[in-house]
Amino acid sequence: MNVISSRTGLLDEFLRDIAGPAFFVRPLHGEAPPAPIKIDVSEDAEGYTLHAELPGVNKQDIHVDIDGPVVSLKAEIKQVDRQTEAGRVLRAERYVGTVSRSLQLPVDIDRDAAQARYDNGVLTLTLPKKRPDTSSKRITIN
Repeated sequence: MNVISSRTGLLDEFLRDIAGPAFFVRPLHGEAPPAPIKIDVSEDAEGYTLHAELPGVNKQDIHVDIDGPVVSLKAEIKQVDRQTEAGRVLRAERYVGTVSRSLQLPVDIDRDAAQARYDNGVLTLTLPKKRPDTSSKRITIN
């Protein structure tokens, strides 16, 4: 009987941890913080095309970095909820934060030829593949 009561105690502790106050905490903002950046990548002979969903973000708040084959996206998100009733503010909530995403492509990207366009919440990156240097260099032996 002692074994059963100890197992019940473990189950109670487990359920208390799951159902504790931290488990049911909801964000203060009207909606949950944004999900990670969703991306689609396609490849052709010349390079890659990347589509990233960034709804509600100003294009000035989007940063794209390219380092060899690694493409990094970072966006600052500012959301403000405001409800008024007869000129009084009854509730005002805000969320400010950043989301970021990095991915590594199979080959290096030509940073100088890369292009970005932001339209209707979708960032489109055109990322040409870097051409390998096929020129040879003769080294003098001393």
